[in-house]
Amino acid sequence: MKRDEFLSQLGISFVAVCAGSCLAACGKGDTGTPSTGGGTVTPPKPPTNVGFTVDLNTELRNVGDSKVSNGVIVVRTAAGNSVSSFTAVQVACTHEGSSIGYSANQGKFVCPNHGSEFSNSGSVITGPATASLKTYAIAISGTTLSVSG
Repeated sequence: MKRDEFLSQLGISFVAVCAGSCLAACGKGDTGTPSTGGGTVTPPKPPTNVGFTVDLNTELRNVGDSKVSNGVIVVRTAAGNSVSSFTAVQVACTHEGSSIGYSANQGKFVCPNHGSEFSNSGSVITGPATASLKTYAIAISGTTLSVSG
């Protein structure tokens, strides 16, 4: 066999093997638990027994402001110091556990990893996440906001 024939055959074999592996790895069968190093990733469970306070005189003063504490993100979604002006949800995306952020311009939570979007109440708007974010109770006394759950 001549050198150019050998290289041609080697190239075709390489492409066939690589294409099969790449297509298998990039298939649309995403179950939300991707394989990493032979195992599966399970998103972290939302925190329980959460309890912390926020001083509204110094924090969360503007619509869109957020604070992360104890695995929970608290966001001011409207003006005023009423319970309905705030929301508190787990900060870990239910798809793979990445920390979500709040987009004040869009009025929703967004995962920077794969683009999952959640409403202010934690419901899934856009996947790949399929489970809602856990929400936490908010209470306000004077200028102290309390989060529990």
